[in-house]
Amino acid sequence: MTSSKFEQALHFSRRAFLQAGGVSAFGLSLPQLTRSQTARAAGSGAPTAKSCIMLYMIGGPPQHETFDMKPEADVGVRGEFSPISTTVPGLQICEHLPRLANLAKHYSLIRSVHHDGTFHATGVHYNLTGWKHAPRNGQPLLSRRDSPSIGGVLQQHEGGRGELPTAVQLPMWITQDGPGQEWAGQHAGFLGPRYDPLIMDYKGGQPGTLPPDFVPGAENIGPRFERRVDLLRSLDRNVFSSAMPAELRLKLARQEAMGVLRSSPKWQAFCIDDEAQTTRDRFGDHHFGRSCLVARRLVEAGVRLVTVAWPITKEFPHFDTHADNFPTMKKNLPPMDQGISALLEDLMERGLLDETLVVCTGEFGRTPSINPNGGRDHWGSVYSTLFAGGGIRGGQVYGSSDKNGAVPKDNPVHVSDFVATIYHALGYDRNTKVIDYSGRPHYIVQGRPVMPLFG
Repeated sequence: MTSSKFEQALHFSRRAFLQAGGVSAFGLSLPQLTRSQTARAAGSGAPTAKSCIMLYMIGGPPQHETFDMKPEADVGVRGEFSPISTTVPGLQICEHLPRLANLAKHYSLIRSVHHDGTFHATGVHYNLTGWKHAPRNGQPLLSRRDSPSIGGVLQQHEGGRGELPTAVQLPMWITQDGPGQEWAGQHAGFLGPRYDPLIMDYKGGQPGTLPPDFVPGAENIGPRFERRVDLLRSLDRNVFSSAMPAELRLKLARQEAMGVLRSSPKWQAFCIDDEAQTTRDRFGDHHFGRSCLVARRLVEAGVRLVTVAWPITKEFPHFDTHADNFPTMKKNLPPMDQGISALLEDLMERGLLDETLVVCTGEFGRTPSINPNGGRDHWGSVYSTLFAGGGIRGGQVYGSSDKNGAVPKDNPVHVSDFVATIYHALGYDRNTKVIDYSGRPHYIVQGRPVMPLFG
């Protein structure tokens, strides 16, 4: 790392820090890695996953073209795709998911998840927090009034467990409209920026690499680095002797930056260069596949929660298919199938699936009827999610939708129950509390876990 880069890593403006809500020296949202005083509530005999990988399909994939096909419905409902059989008798999924069809014994589906949201950001907040967003009109964007994401809760309860963050999201923010339009529910909300997950936004770059500023150059390691740290401490001693909270946060963020530099070998978990070519080929040389491979590396390195957001690229657009639903799904389903199946296979081969919960969801589903533009519109009334590993018994389908895939028919699962199921696998229950930035306690989730999924 050059001298100028080192200066940037250790001296950055208060304005930049506050704008990013607790950014590190690299313009990335690093957690504080300190432990909350609230007690962790792991139920007796509850399955406890060491980690969770959430695969978040931005836009809301249609249930009819993925995991809940309706081949007997009218053509205006069932669409163009055909179902195929899986390795589980009686279970069928979309023909464009053949690899997942072969792995059906290792995952379970919920076909009856629902909520009352119609905006993308409403669905994002629901699926990442388990709660409805703080009241406001229109599309709810990131706000400190909102409930904390699962990652934010874990940061407060488990921050400081190791050299890497407790919760990481990559390769981008969940949004369709770029910077400043990030949808609600992705950070620590009312817990404050101290507990924000690390967002690795590659801004169009390839995931599977590590930004240069995470790796110190040879001239800035060892004794020279420590001497410069000591100099910084001596300069800061008077500045922070009577510091206000903002300045204290700045000081803590500097400490985080130095921690990153000191533990840079651990951060190589973000790099896939040392993976065998056969492994990289299995996941696919596209943003989603590479991100799934990084996710496996991160949980292997001790990260508790990794959220992989579907990377919106020119090649693979989002799942918000108001028009051209079927051409879009023909593009998106093959890399989705490849990435998820490679992740499950890789975790199994490494003996990690039993201790790693893998979840796949989106904001909501799509309308049962196909609109005049050949698309399906927003539909929170029912959608499908996938669970694997982390104590989940594979080969199941829980809940069902009606004949048109419009509303739950059996065993409805509110999105708060979906989130409670994730918490349960990680060892938390609905009595667990977090403390907001004003010192008030809040329950982490209102729903109840879907216990039949656990075997």
